[in-house]
Amino acid sequence: MPDRSANQSAPSSGVAPLRERLAHRAGVRATLRARFDGAGFIEVDTPVLSLEVLPEAHIDPIPVAVDGTEAPVQWLQASPEALMKRLLAEGSGAIYQFARSFRAGERGALHDVEFVLLEWYAPGATLDATAPLLAAVCRDVLGTEGLERLSCREAFRLHAGVDILSATPDEWREAGRRLGVAAPHGTDDPPELWFELLLSEVVGLQLGRGGRPTALELWPAAQSAFARLDPEDPRLARRFELFVDGVELANGWEEDTSRALLAARIDEANRIRVAAGRPALPVPRRLLEAHGASMPEGVGAALGFDRLVMLAAGAETLDAVRPFGLREA
Repeated sequence: MPDRSANQSAPSSGVAPLRERLAHRAGVRATLRARFDGAGFIEVDTPVLSLEVLPEAHIDPIPVAVDGTEAPVQWLQASPEALMKRLLAEGSGAIYQFARSFRAGERGALHDVEFVLLEWYAPGATLDATAPLLAAVCRDVLGTEGLERLSCREAFRLHAGVDILSATPDEWREAGRRLGVAAPHGTDDPPELWFELLLSEVVGLQLGRGGRPTALELWPAAQSAFARLDPEDPRLARRFELFVDGVELANGWEEDTSRALLAARIDEANRIRVAAGRPALPVPRRLLEAHGASMPEGVGAALGFDRLVMLAAGAETLDAVRPFGLREA
């Protein structure tokens, strides 16, 4: 059985002594390793620096001139997704890793430029098969019981009073006004932006309460990232986010293995970046080549390890459970 001492010995609040923080982090990591090793996953390591990066609309990876300004730039990886998927295409089977990840401009109580992701890929898995694993991870580390599975459509109806599939632009704006959420760009902000605003500032804060985590499932197709669309309703994507006490803890999806679709979504991510005044990112050719017949269908997921440790400790910031704080390294 997994070692549950990580949850039992966690400090209750504030910043614990260094030795206690180190032991707590190590205990949570050991608990997670036991869970994934026992489920047949293999732990892997992928490079932190790579010549390729997976373009995403709202995430900025960090470029590094490793060999001087004349050589091709390399990238600190925002997540190990691109490299782990290349392993999948080569036949790795179910894999996981604790990955140092980097994202420019992300600083705050629940964010940092450098952080740790627990990322895993399960060939052949579905959202239905992933739900028990999410419940088990939360039970092992946080002592919770069960998992609420809630569709995005129902969550927004309950907590924002808006139907994500049929709401007009005026109805999105009215929901924002009613809930005290201001649009940053003006009255012509699209529904996709209102979805993100209301999720982060209203809906998500209500999820995972009462000792039971919430998996928010079946996202609008416009928010699909690299998830496959639901064959029963292509307006929706087979994507989830996991919330505990209003904190987003993990996200993932049933992977779409189509090379053409991945290329189209990368192009769309770069289009959004350019429209927002951010630079387009290079297309990851080796990742695209890995997609197709050799890429297995299944679920990929990423969990914020530092956030999980924070929740297990009853703390309110990442710095409370790390040996080096936001600006100390």
